[in-house]
Amino acid sequence: MIKARALTKLYGEKTAVADLSFTVRPGLVTGFLGPNGAGKSTTMRMIVGLDDPTSGQVTVNGKPYAAHRAPLREVGAMLEARSVHTGRSALNHLLALAATAGLPRSRVDEVIDLVGLRQVARKRAGGFSLGMGQRLGIAAALLGDPATVILDEPVNGLDPEGILWIRNLLKALAAEGRTVLVSSHLMSEMALTAEHLIVIGRGRLIADTSVEEFTRRASRNSVSVRTDEPWRLGPLLAGWGGDVSSDEYGALGVTGLSGEQIGRIAADNQIALSELTPRQASLEEAFMELTREAVEYSTPHPPKADTRARAEGGAA
Repeated sequence: MIKARALTKLYGEKTAVADLSFTVRPGLVTGFLGPNGAGKSTTMRMIVGLDDPTSGQVTVNGKPYAAHRAPLREVGAMLEARSVHTGRSALNHLLALAATAGLPRSRVDEVIDLVGLRQVARKRAGGFSLGMGQRLGIAAALLGDPATVILDEPVNGLDPEGILWIRNLLKALAAEGRTVLVSSHLMSEMALTAEHLIVIGRGRLIADTSVEEFTRRASRNSVSVRTDEPWRLGPLLAGWGGDVSSDEYGALGVTGLSGEQIGRIAADNQIALSELTPRQASLEEAFMELTREAVEYSTPHPPKADTRARAEGGAA
């Protein structure tokens, strides 16, 4: 179990993490989400003792990381997959780590087979692809058979088979009663893997809840709309403050306006609707909605097309 209490980290005048409290419980895959610059990496570094908090405390299995006599057996972490001596083979890298923790050669062989690196175990890690480097980092994290596993962007560089493998691995680790904390920017993968979410923005807690509840909160103001004239209705709804998107089937997804408001706007403009229903937001949509005000580096939206021009184009 990981417990953070009033965790704060300052770098000069910059606040990276501010009064952050949460608990990561065993038996669940917990997704650790946030926009770029939210403080996720800093928080994970504090969990494993690489950074000291300015104030507050974080413990793993009841103790600060540094207080464990054999940390590798308590916590397995992959914060930077390529932090490996490039001249060493995968086998020698893991053997060196095992020697520091008093782990047998047999355990090194086990994790090499677990992550699928047997055929390249004696090759230099500096020549590994991104995906192979990820597998080596995961092997190192699991070497001590730890009760707590912390992985930062574990699916980067993996092919579809590799992504499915890591998804099943994380679920299996949680099913064994381990504490599993995973940071990722791939919302579609988190939706399939995580059961609980801790979401931060600008160093502060935004949500600490189940995936189901997180998406439900965002869905309360999301409506699916279908019409034969989406090119007319979309700009009209946007003009009234709606955030409008279109799916591959032609339905409009609208947030920021209620179903009643959308119906009134359509009626006032003599636009017939064939569907107007509450919509279940995806994890990605929920994340974008609930972290909108916490984005440090945002991409400007393209200018909206002129309503009249779009209507005329659609009618042509």
